[in-house]
Amino acid sequence: MTEVWGSSEHRGATRRQTPGTPCWTSLLAQDLEAAKEFYGGLFGWSYYTPGPGRPGPYVRATIDGRDVAGIGGLPPDRQRANAWTTYLASDDADASAEWIHCAGGTVGVGPLADEDAGRLVLATDPAGAPFGVRQGRGAADPGPAGVPGTPVWHELVTHDAAAVLKFYRALFGYETKSSGAVDADTFTLHLDGRPVAAIRGAGPALRHPHWMTYFEVADVDTAAERVAELGGRVVDAPAEVAAGRAATVEDPEGAVFTLLRTAG
Repeated sequence: MTEVWGSSEHRGATRRQTPGTPCWTSLLAQDLEAAKEFYGGLFGWSYYTPGPGRPGPYVRATIDGRDVAGIGGLPPDRQRANAWTTYLASDDADASAEWIHCAGGTVGVGPLADEDAGRLVLATDPAGAPFGVRQGRGAADPGPAGVPGTPVWHELVTHDAAAVLKFYRALFGYETKSSGAVDADTFTLHLDGRPVAAIRGAGPALRHPHWMTYFEVADVDTAAERVAELGGRVVDAPAEVAAGRAATVEDPEGAVFTLLRTAG
């Protein structure tokens, strides 16, 4: 990851976002109350339940009244997710779903109407990484960058970045830049001349391709220690990266995400 883009929601403040822009992140947890306690203890999130029309238990996490993420409860017979799900903005969720199907992806849920968010699609790309498409009634104001507890970057971790890049570029028209390193399989995705996400190849040993959500924190080392105190696990210890200092961690159910203190 070489560049960082900030994203969160604020109730009542909406604007259109360019299709393909990461616009939301959510998690399905087997124990919703335990997940709320973990992330509230880590990020200081508060929660509220949005209006009717969404199946199953679901809450939105907030910081200072600004929506930053969603957490839903999984039915007892469903497997737990191993990562947060990144949603990409769309002007037409139905057309996006049709294209995903025709291009070798799989549409698992939707398109369906969500009273609070517009129309949603849950899908997997040709390599098997889950992601969402969201056609909102107006995308949210990203708010100030660098606020601890908010998503600031999204990166697809997959087997072969160059192979899956074709799928996303055809779907949303991304411009791309490689990392520049001869042996690096990493591409930054650009829209309207700005970086919005990245795709990183991790090789055939990767078990589950997934979209990684990066959350801003005030101190990565302290936050990583807090993850362990709350019952999670540190996967990759804090280290300096191009964008700042980062650590990859798991919550108590195994959902993977990254803590980041952006440089500057």
